[in-house]
Amino acid sequence: MYSPMSIGAADPARLNDLVSIYAASLLSDGYVIIPDVIDQDVMSELDADLALRFSETPFCDGLFYGSRTKRFGRLLMRSQHAASLVQNDVIMGIVQSILKPWCDVIQLNLTQAVEVHPGSPTQVPHRDQDMWQGPKGEVEYLVNVMWPTTTYSKETGATIIWPNSHKEQDRMILPEEDAIDAEMSPGSALLFLGSTLHGAGHNRSDEIRRGLIVSYSLGWLKPYENQWLAYPPSVAKKFPPALSALVGYQQHRPNLGNFEGQCPSVLLQADVPTHLHAVDALQPRQVELINAYREGRVGDIAALLDGVKVDG
Repeated sequence: MYSPMSIGAADPARLNDLVSIYAASLLSDGYVIIPDVIDQDVMSELDADLALRFSETPFCDGLFYGSRTKRFGRLLMRSQHAASLVQNDVIMGIVQSILKPWCDVIQLNLTQAVEVHPGSPTQVPHRDQDMWQGPKGEVEYLVNVMWPTTTYSKETGATIIWPNSHKEQDRMILPEEDAIDAEMSPGSALLFLGSTLHGAGHNRSDEIRRGLIVSYSLGWLKPYENQWLAYPPSVAKKFPPALSALVGYQQHRPNLGNFEGQCPSVLLQADVPTHLHAVDALQPRQVELINAYREGRVGDIAALLDGVKVDG
């Protein structure tokens, strides 16, 4: 199998092969571990960038997060290396193939650093899609990516995954013997669906287990991390356009997430007009539907409808 580290923009065919292989495995099993996605030196530098923030962050409070665990977000502001994880070509290709059938654009759902301390108990098994109350089993709402910055082993509390649990979404409790420990080293990545049952393992070692969670969701959902507060325009305008779009400065057609009727990326301009006018952001099929209606092409309207809705 190809090594993700060996591909680049100059070899799109190889990239497509990797994306197809890993996306198929993710859809089949509910998870996949990809080795050597990022150079280990990058992960070490990223870990060093976050060390002070970890030391100053209090332990979490609550039954779900765990009182022996530390968490914080906004990673794109905390390390220059975070963007290379968020926008990794292989990861983005897989995520797009899983989520784009259900949305116009995808969005960054969260970036979170996690530190699991010795003695931290096993986290309650859960599915991350359950933060949204829509119907389950028909649509994939998100894809999670776990990036270790220290070794993930059973002893240090590696993420516990229930393979194929995305095929049994009506069951919240599955046998422990059906689960696996997602053991991996820095540089590798664990991807799992929002419909996959999982949880942090019990850290029975004397070592701290650290890693990052980067997740992506359908563009029409409210994200876990409020991206517009995490990265206000004064921050997002320093991002490359593709990254600022990923954190929310884009519209989801038709017209969803606009600012004064325009794409919120207008706020990233050097000079933002005082008075903005509304501008359509429609899918091509919706434009055809409107034209067919105005021209009285009744037969075409029936063919074009097929679930298309236009905000008025």
